[in-house]
Amino acid sequence: MSHVVSNKPLLIKLALMVVAMFAFAVFVMPPLYTLLCDILGVGGKTGSEYQAVETKVDTSRTVDVQFVTMKNATMPWEFRPNQTSVSVHPGEATTVSFYAHNRTGEDMVGQAIPNLVPFNVAEYFHKTECFCFNSQPLASGEEADLELVFVVDPDLPPSVNSLTLSYTIFDITDRSSPQVAQVTN
Repeated sequence: MSHVVSNKPLLIKLALMVVAMFAFAVFVMPPLYTLLCDILGVGGKTGSEYQAVETKVDTSRTVDVQFVTMKNATMPWEFRPNQTSVSVHPGEATTVSFYAHNRTGEDMVGQAIPNLVPFNVAEYFHKTECFCFNSQPLASGEEADLELVFVVDPDLPPSVNSLTLSYTIFDITDRSSPQVAQVTN
């Protein structure tokens, strides 16, 4: 019994360290990671909406853009690209779409998060319109084609001839109750 009493301060310190490490991992690391990716230009983040400017289309070059979709483990929707790849000329606006189907009996809201590979080319991939800019409310059983309009920058390094854009869709219904109410009205 004397060992338990003598170890109590150590156990309290260890428990506080575990709580502090958990708080650091949950609340501090994600913003630091985002900041580091933004500073270094890595991580495959494609940025926010791009204001289209008149650029010259490079018809002498073609870049293959492949599309991949994933669902978060708790997302029951069907979610896929309507076409798995396109070949584009740098500088030309291209429109593609993704299929989403809420197969549940509940109204839900989804949010798609993009990622681009290779990571060092994110600054050359510009989305002018994207379903990922907003959350996507879908009523029970509803289907939707979600549109993406993008431009591959003509300044893309010549060594890069293919890109892969992936989207992971998450269930954000719990955080979007006003949007769920809009779906049902």
